[in-house]
Amino acid sequence: MAKGTLRSVGDLVSEGLVPTDEAASITAVAERYAIALTPTVRALIDTTAPNDPIAAQYVPSAAELVEHPGERPDPIGDHPHSPVEGIVHRYPDRVLLKLVHVCPVYCRFCFRREMVGPQGDGNLGAEALQRALDYIRTDARIWEVILTGGDPLILSPRRLREVMQQLATISHVRVVRIHSRVPAVDPARISIELLEALKAGGKTLYLALHVNHPRELTTEVREACRRLSTAGVQLVSQSVLLRSINDNTETLAELMRSFVEIGVKPYYLHHPDMAPGTGHFRLTIAEGQAIMRDLRSKLSGLCIPHYILDLPGGHGKVEIGTNALREVEPNRYIVLDRHGREHLYEG
Repeated sequence: MAKGTLRSVGDLVSEGLVPTDEAASITAVAERYAIALTPTVRALIDTTAPNDPIAAQYVPSAAELVEHPGERPDPIGDHPHSPVEGIVHRYPDRVLLKLVHVCPVYCRFCFRREMVGPQGDGNLGAEALQRALDYIRTDARIWEVILTGGDPLILSPRRLREVMQQLATISHVRVVRIHSRVPAVDPARISIELLEALKAGGKTLYLALHVNHPRELTTEVREACRRLSTAGVQLVSQSVLLRSINDNTETLAELMRSFVEIGVKPYYLHHPDMAPGTGHFRLTIAEGQAIMRDLRSKLSGLCIPHYILDLPGGHGKVEIGTNALREVEPNRYIVLDRHGREHLYEG
């Protein structure tokens, strides 16, 4: 097994993750979209399983060269809502601060796949970072700053500390949320030094942990989550509903229960975005809603995430997990219970 992160088609072939006769087509994918699999991820892949759910998330395939109608390079409209470099301001009270456009791993379904990696939008330089922070300072509506990218936890503790200390000087920012794969794909990176850097801002801290399959929640990953929780970071989850990876009630139930058991509140289950070359991962919305109905009939409310569609063009997130209520007359509703039975509700 390779000791470091796998970053090339040659690495994947030598590790038995890509057959030699597919190397040419995968090279064509690699020329457009970045590749990276950490040792943690590589260790989880079962090369004897033809449809391994971990491999499907990280190992490129020729299906990524097939584009479908409606797919677009910026599927949720980051760029039209970017008033200055590094900022996405789509909702009044919160902004994305995109510190980096590199990741420890590259998910094959990523909605920012045209923006991240060596060929992507590049990292935020010192002057651009100051302009982004100044933008946050001048808008008192901004209550929450979401650190994203790329993956912000790929930065050094020193860089993270500097950003958190800058945010500490902005009184109207009360919450900092971090979106990251790092605890799941490089858990050793969640060190005491990194945790101290994150606390330097004195803000309420949330971390949205991206995990899609219960096998990703290894003992080491669970321990990394415990370290985050002990340090005062509140944990929520974000997952993507992916065909042939987690598109069934059993897998998602195990995943959501596992989150709750380790102190991670299930938060978002994303319907896959319309990123180029990702059609093979997408279910229909009706299929996703059917899975959500089944989850609600079987799981504690603690385990139920919001099923979210991020509307193309930058129009924001919509909860699509239920159509349980419809108005039939003024103040009279038909409501579906968790078993799909109809009830009349008046008032």
